[in-house]
Amino acid sequence: MRRVVSLVPSLTEAVAVSAPGLLVGVTDWCTHPGDLGAAERIGGTKNPDVRRIAELRPDLVIANEEENRAPDLAALRAAGVEVLVTEVRDLPQALRELDRVLVGALGLARPAWLADAEAAWARAEPVGGLTAFVPVWRRPWMVLGRDTFAGDLLARLGVRNVYAGHAERYPRIPVEELAAAGCDLVVLPDEPYRFTAEDGPEAFPGLPAALVDGRHLTWYGPSLVDAPRVLADALRAAR
Repeated sequence: MRRVVSLVPSLTEAVAVSAPGLLVGVTDWCTHPGDLGAAERIGGTKNPDVRRIAELRPDLVIANEEENRAPDLAALRAAGVEVLVTEVRDLPQALRELDRVLVGALGLARPAWLADAEAAWARAEPVGGLTAFVPVWRRPWMVLGRDTFAGDLLARLGVRNVYAGHAERYPRIPVEELAAAGCDLVVLPDEPYRFTAEDGPEAFPGLPAALVDGRHLTWYGPSLVDAPRVLADALRAAR
């Protein structure tokens, strides 16, 4: 495998850290690692430049069923491009998919950071029996619902998402209902919506707010190594 286009920021980081130089195309949202070399920016995760990607003649495009749109992936395949689509709903699946991409598809030796991530999560200790809701968007308010990777990571740290049983994966919930949910805290990541100390906590007066790094909560890649510690520290600070 010589030429790879990544349409997923976390997979971009995983490939770049494991085999620098393979990436010839990445999205505008791919921010890690800081130096992506000569990789060309080919648009967003939801609006990639399909024609330009085909012109780059990649051996493989790596994508995700949630982050990327099916019509774009179909158009790439119609242009003769091989596309590998990942699905990630929890930590074990994320680790399997990373193996499938890096070892199975790209033919790399299993990177040391992947074993380190497994070990880090195996020894992660729950912060405590906390209940929370996790907004991912504002105007309208949307939260984590069922079967989400981020929700699984929080559960492993002892945080129960009160909307984990919702019929939708990212339900829209009125802010009044969220404020009245009787939770111990609200978890506010800085992506996809950039919640900050000045934008988010004020909507839930009196409720502790844990401001967390979205990369450590939602990315599956090298960030998984430090994620248990980083997330646990943010949760403890909010209590």
